[in-house]
Order: sequence, then structure tokens, then C-alpha cells
Amino acid sequence: MARPLNVLFVAAEVYPFAKTGGLADVAYGLVMALRELGVDIRVMLPRYGCVSERKNHIHEIRRLRLLEIPLAGRLEPASIKSSMLQNPRVRAQVYVTTNHTYFGGRKGLYADPQTGKPYEDNDERFLFFCRSVVEMCHFLRWFPDVIHYNDWQTGMIGAYVRLLYPAEFRRTRLLYTLHSLAEQGIFPPGTFAKTGLPETAAEHVFHRGMVNFVKAGIEFADFVTTVSPSYAEEILSGVVDSGGLDEVLRRRHPESFLGILNGVDSTVWNPLTDPYLHHHYDAETVWDVKPLNKRQLLERFELRYDPKIPVIGMITRLHPVKGIELFLEAAPVLLARRDLQLIVLGDGVPEYRSALQKLQRQFSRRFGLHIGFDEALAHLIEAGSDMFLMPSLQEPCGQNQMYSMLYGTVPIVRATGGLRDTVQDFNPETGQGTGIVFQEPTAEALLAAVERALQLYRQPELWRRLVANGMAQDFSWRQAAQQYVELYRTLVKGKEVPARAAL
Repeated sequence: MARPLNVLFVAAEVYPFAKTGGLADVAYGLVMALRELGVDIRVMLPRYGCVSERKNHIHEIRRLRLLEIPLAGRLEPASIKSSMLQNPRVRAQVYVTTNHTYFGGRKGLYADPQTGKPYEDNDERFLFFCRSVVEMCHFLRWFPDVIHYNDWQTGMIGAYVRLLYPAEFRRTRLLYTLHSLAEQGIFPPGTFAKTGLPETAAEHVFHRGMVNFVKAGIEFADFVTTVSPSYAEEILSGVVDSGGLDEVLRRRHPESFLGILNGVDSTVWNPLTDPYLHHHYDAETVWDVKPLNKRQLLERFELRYDPKIPVIGMITRLHPVKGIELFLEAAPVLLARRDLQLIVLGDGVPEYRSALQKLQRQFSRRFGLHIGFDEALAHLIEAGSDMFLMPSLQEPCGQNQMYSMLYGTVPIVRATGGLRDTVQDFNPETGQGTGIVFQEPTAEALLAAVERALQLYRQPELWRRLVANGMAQDFSWRQAAQQYVELYRTLVKGKEVPARAAL
């Protein structure tokens, strides 16, 4: 019997430790699914100031109490602590990089919560984290079969593995997953000197005159994945503005770039067992119980409950790629109507926060707004809304549209990336489809899509069919996890990477 694969999964956020968006849910759900398939997988993330050591059972590892991490010509202290990631069936080891200067003294993950502005030393913060991952493995003399690293914050891991310890990691394969190209970790040229990498690495780290963490992640990886087949196609075809990284992917990985659709963890997102809900339901009881969640949601925002008036929910990062400008253009028209209510949960760009707050003051009887992130409220919005809006300009995968369908909430989405892969436009004549899909990234198209949804809502027989179609979908992580296991095994079977001190 073959020994289990051992994998180190590295991400800047992991549910339930730290979360700003879908990456954290993916890091949890995929890891648990891989563990259930027998992969010996461990997880690593930073310990931010908002992460409670007591609540998350984080404790010291005696021999990793103090590591010194080279950075910008000096040594910075790091303590690698331990915890566990678990669901009712399996558990996985978690390593947590702690350092007060870069992480412990701040409440935000990547930006100041008060201003919304990214921390000015984000380059140093995540160089430090990337180097801590590699130094921990080297110190423990643990060189996993695969290091699976994610998004820009971890992009330098591959460079450190291949250039600092090439002989030690010669059997280790590097898999890099792009969750979004909207953020690439772009920093001034001076950041390169802080990396401690040889000058020969510069051409693989610089992109258009700037240090680019994502480019480095792509260049040093053995294989690159993204989080849906359509997003992979959009990157390579230029539909998604990749800032020129599509050229890097085509040149460096002509046969080593794949889109694998994300899934949903049913131990976290299941309306029948959801620990955040007071009123549980399934496809049989949705029509009796879902209204109780709707009433609770509206009471939370002091809005009037009327079973005839649908609630449109929205949980989003306030960023241009999420279609916030489309929403802000369309929202006054929507809120002027008396036959719908809107509830938004999100945080991000300060200008968008201000615009939403202004709307809420103007339409306080029909618009509920929560700035920030609240996990319990996110679950209640999914369970209590009738519809869920995602007007994204880009959506690498998206998970809220999948949560929505499983919770009997009809998604209204723009046809891009993973939204295209997961939501089928409803056809009233055939009764086929799981949501409302619009094509053009315009406020007019968004308004027309909402109007279609409202017309269906007023036709109970069609609406029940649409909801039932969504709740019957299977978005479990198992299929994606099996694809990753096959990919890991394929990579591990490859030849050893030649030992080399520099490129």
C-alpha cells in the first residue's frame, strides 16, 4: 500500500482562524476534503491581531518557539505555534506564524479597518510569512511531497524553496493556486532587495518594472491552478485583465495551468445543520421555515417583514471587480421600488463604504447595511434572503452563489468565471435552470435581471421550481479534492528537480 501524500497547504487566511472572503472558506473546505481522502495535509497561516489564541486553541511548539527569519538585511523573530483544523470526521495540523511587529499588533489582515487602506509594509509582512514557511520546513527537516500555496500573499514561497534550499526540497513539488488576479502583490522595485534572493531571480520576480508576488508564484511553480475552468479560459484569452500575466502563464506553463472548480463544505454550509441558524430546513421544509429566517433577518435591520416582498441579499468585498459600481448605479432605481428590500454585508474601498452608507440613510426603510464582516450574519443573509445578487465584473469562482442555491435563495449573477460554471439561467418554459444570469456588465442589464427575478417571484409555481432546482445541486468538495489528489500524484511521479543554488 502506497504511503499517504504529505502536503503543506499555505494561505493568508483560513476559516475559522481568519477570514475576509472566499479564500478562507476554500482553505478550510478543500483541506478537510483532502484529509478525508487520506492526504496527510497540514496548513499554515499568519496569526493576525484579530485571531484569538484562546478561542482557536493555538499553543506553542517548544522547539519552534523562536526562529530568526532573514528579511531586508536583518533577522526578525518568529514563533511557529500549533492548532488544529477539524470537522466532525477529520482533523488537520495547523502551523501559525506569529510576530507582533508584522501581524500581532494589527486588527486587519491586509488593511487598516478604519481607513480601508492597505498596510504600507505589506511587502515585508508577507515576505516574512513566506520565508517563515520555508525556514520552518528546513528547521524541522520536513520536506513535504507538495507545497500548495495560494494567492499573492504566498507567492514568494516557490522562489525561496528553489533558490535557498534547492537540494533539500528537490523532491518537493510546488503547486500555486490563483484565486484572483485582481490583487497581485505589486510593490516598488526596492522590495526586491528585501527578499534576500539572488540577482538572477529578478527577471522572474519583476513584472512591468515592479516586484510582483503573483508572477514569482507562477514562475517558480511546477503547476498552476485557478478556481474554475471558465476563469482559466478568461485569463488566457484576455477576457480578464491579467496585467500581462496571461503571457507569463502561456510561456511558462503551456500545459501546466488548469481550472478546478471550488466546492462547498457541507459541515459549514447546510441549512439543515447550520450552527448559526435558529431555524433549520431542507428542500422539504424550506417553504415553512425559510420565512422564519427572513423575518429574523429583517428584524436585525429593523425592516418591515412582508411575505409578498422579496429580500435581495448581497455579501461582498467592496472592490471594483465585484461590480460595486454597477450596483451603486442601479441601487437608487431598485430602492425606489416598493416591491423589494435590499440587505448588504461587506467591507473594502472607503469610497464604496461611504456611498452605501449614504444610500442606507436615504432609503432606511428598504435598505439594511452592515459594514465589516460578520460570519453569523452572512449565514443569516443566505438563509433569510429570497434572492442573492452578484454583479461581478470578474469572479474567479465565487462561493456565495453556491451557498445561495443550497439555501433556497435564487442567485442573480453576471456570466463570468465561476458564476458561469455554476449557475444555469432559468427557462420558464422548460423549468430548467438554477438562477438568473445576465451577460453585459451594465446597470441596465442588472436591473433587467432583477426585474426577471421579481416577475418569477410573483409566480409561485415557477418560483418553487427554480428554488427546488438550486437546492438539488451537488457542490461538495469531494470532486475537486479528487482532482487535486490526482494532480498531486502526477507531480510527485515526475523527475526530481535538479539541485541548483541559482537560476
